[in-house]
Amino acid sequence: MTTSSYRALMRAPRRNAPIIFAFHGTGGDEYQFADLARQILPDAGLISPRGDVSEFGALRFFRRTSEGSYDMQDLARRTDKMVEFIASHKAENPGRAIYGFGYSNGANILASVLFTQPQLFDRAALLHPLIPWIPADNKQLKDRRILITAGQRDPISPLPLTERLVDYFAAQRARVEACYHSGGHEIRPEELQALQSFLT
Repeated sequence: MTTSSYRALMRAPRRNAPIIFAFHGTGGDEYQFADLARQILPDAGLISPRGDVSEFGALRFFRRTSEGSYDMQDLARRTDKMVEFIASHKAENPGRAIYGFGYSNGANILASVLFTQPQLFDRAALLHPLIPWIPADNKQLKDRRILITAGQRDPISPLPLTERLVDYFAAQRARVEACYHSGGHEIRPEELQALQSFLT
């Protein structure tokens, strides 16, 4: 796998700004968060891959068997592919900070990368993740900066599973922050404010 393993929207960083990896949600594409990334960090580079799985025409980063139930073998394969994609870009930018954020399915593939290779990111934000399993311990998560946002009434990503994920990262001694709003699966302004504060 190489830097071209995914079709991606890319923008070079200016000066000493970081590179942001942005991961879209189901049905989104590489343009979904391009403007948001620019608004938060105007000088940052951007690498926004397009999911290469189609679910009835909706782009995703890995397959699922039903709502909230994942094809774990496919997730493992596609996590490995994403790890290599990110690592190859990181290798081409030695010494530059690497940030990441993803929403929904994009948060899930980012989380899966963090569970195995957390050293790829200096900061990572998971917006409305759904991790229906308990990941293995990983000592490399210690001191890694992680933000998790969620809706307290999210029908797709139930709050108890989000809270369990926050507890997992805390148990790994990551520097994890959480931001909850009173709504559902939608991204609300308070989340965007938390994301901006976290990335800047």
